[in-house]
Amino acid sequence: MSADSRPFEGQVALVTGASRGIGAATAKALAAAGAHVILVARTAKDLEAIEEAIFAAGGTATIAPVDLAEPEGIARLATAIGTRWDALDILVINAAVLPVLTPVWQIEQRDFMRALTLNILATQALIMGFDRMLKKSADPRVVGVTSSVGASPRAYWGAYGSSKAAFDNLLESYALETRGTSKIRVAVVDPGATRTAMRAKAYPGEDPLTIKEPEVVADRIVAMLGEPFASPHRERVNPPA
Repeated sequence: MSADSRPFEGQVALVTGASRGIGAATAKALAAAGAHVILVARTAKDLEAIEEAIFAAGGTATIAPVDLAEPEGIARLATAIGTRWDALDILVINAAVLPVLTPVWQIEQRDFMRALTLNILATQALIMGFDRMLKKSADPRVVGVTSSVGASPRAYWGAYGSSKAAFDNLLESYALETRGTSKIRVAVVDPGATRTAMRAKAYPGEDPLTIKEPEVVADRIVAMLGEPFASPHRERVNPPA
């Protein structure tokens, strides 16, 4: 197979939320492009299914079951990965949770805290845990998968939208902090309407066949990772023409 078809040969990528949806599709696309992909999600059985699909397609992957909302989980993950690989070339922060859609004055605190923990605190912990490994890469890239409601507030989406606004700010701040002192490049990608379980939860009456598949987003993320984008970078993935 030519280098053109496997541009990430020899690179290590980590994808969170890799057991389904955009995360799973991105992991498969990265593996097809030659990267060894570390698959991160809570459930080992679900990750094993993605790992098997990657192997069947000729790629390589390692599963790393961890609950990113657990305070020490990410630190243990970073330590374990750091003992096996010297550098991390690609970090895709995709895992997120959607709180119940409700007016701001009715937001349930426990539900909101879970979203803040996974969508924001875990993001900072991932950056803290893998910054050293990223800086050892010849071409380190970080991609955060966001939502349009982070930049454009929407009624009843206050809990999720505010968590994604903070997510965007955190990643873009990291981009500004590192662009003059390292090779790290950071991109924030808004997938737009995509056929995922989270989308189905938010829009139960929507026909899923009317919106794009996760593979469309994954293909764009992988293509972007091969481009010389300036950091910070932000883009929205539109449906195929």
